[in-house]
Amino acid sequence: MTAPTVLVVDDDRANLDSVARIFQREGFATLAAAQGTEALEMLRRPEVSVMVTDLMMPGMDGQELLKASRTIRPDVEVVLMTAYGTVETAVAAMKDGAYDFITKPLKRHALVKAVQKALEKHALVQENTSLKARLAEINPSGGRAMVGQSPAFRAMLDTIRQAAPSTATVLLLGESGTGKELAARALHEHSARARQAFIAVNCGAIPESILEAELFGVERGAYTGAVARREGRFERAHGGTLFLDEVGEMPLAAQVKLLRVLQEGELERLGGTQTVKVDVRLVAATNKDLQKEVAEGRFREDLYYRLHVVEIRVPALASRREDIPLLADAFLRRFSAKNGKVLRGFSPDALGVLENYAWPGNVRELEHAVERAVVLAKTDVLEASDLPESVRKGPLGSAGQLVIPIGTPMEEIERRVIHETLRHTKGDKTLAARLLGIAARTIYRKLEREQLGPDAPP
Repeated sequence: MTAPTVLVVDDDRANLDSVARIFQREGFATLAAAQGTEALEMLRRPEVSVMVTDLMMPGMDGQELLKASRTIRPDVEVVLMTAYGTVETAVAAMKDGAYDFITKPLKRHALVKAVQKALEKHALVQENTSLKARLAEINPSGGRAMVGQSPAFRAMLDTIRQAAPSTATVLLLGESGTGKELAARALHEHSARARQAFIAVNCGAIPESILEAELFGVERGAYTGAVARREGRFERAHGGTLFLDEVGEMPLAAQVKLLRVLQEGELERLGGTQTVKVDVRLVAATNKDLQKEVAEGRFREDLYYRLHVVEIRVPALASRREDIPLLADAFLRRFSAKNGKVLRGFSPDALGVLENYAWPGNVRELEHAVERAVVLAKTDVLEASDLPESVRKGPLGSAGQLVIPIGTPMEEIERRVIHETLRHTKGDKTLAARLLGIAARTIYRKLEREQLGPDAPP
């Protein structure tokens, strides 16, 4: 088993070296940093389990470092070292999430004991997180379930749980492959309609000439070959949920009829004259910018507002990288059972490849990569060589970073980075500015300019 890694931070070089040697003698791997900004970079390393930091340091002090660590690595436990005169400050820091504090002059036994207990808590939290993710994967309906524990994933689930009991139309936004259909199913299964039908339609996969018939139904004789009345997807979803995937691909003629169903709760089958009442909860999804589609005349503005009652953004895998090991493990177990194989897990190298790849195809690409690895695995442990070459040698991404397409304007890159950092710091602009290495007033100025609009002076 790999030795746990302890990060030691102290501006006093003699004390830094002394504390690091104590942990090395205890069999721990150590990293050492003489200042807070240097420690922040080391904190991004996945092997770090506990950070031991001095409280009083020039520049970024221990309390600021603690707050930053809770933002970028909330799983890392923090032990503070402090002089007698600053115990009150240390107690206040514990309220901000520190695990323990040790007073100076340091006693070796007390220091080692505090870190050992911090490591035990870290291991327990990691085990609990993994267990929760596995439990969350169990789906009573027998379908595939959503897996994850990252802040971005939990925020999405919280919104789903709030919106599910209502009858409001929901618009799911997100890149292709993020799991929008699973989010739609979760909305259905947490609603009062869970015992009724969940009907999914991919608007982009059905030819325009037959999409209306599929959605609204057909009367006998409506066209050549229509030899009998046929119910559409809306009628089949009566009392339940209808999921319209890739709704941005829907032709304008079908959009008009969809709008009427949403407004009136009734429809006419193709070739018919009588109205049919339907009670359907509609969930739509798209990876397109519908506001842009409206502006360019490809999507009806009135329909957009009918769909856009509740908006839920399904996060890209790049913004929930903490979930990659959980997702990969879930896929491994599913495909092992499907292919009759007994696999113990991933080698450290294979897991490193998965965690460092950019995943432009999101969760769907990860799923396919693991399935291929399971099929081709030669031993009971998946190796990096079992993964697709495109993943092993493809574009890299790293935890806490965004994957931004080439050609994105610099102004848009700045906007995305600032907003993503603010999301992780829970709106703390000063902490976000420190993490980004810019002045807080720069963030305030850019946010103010956004509110004023694109014509505002820079």
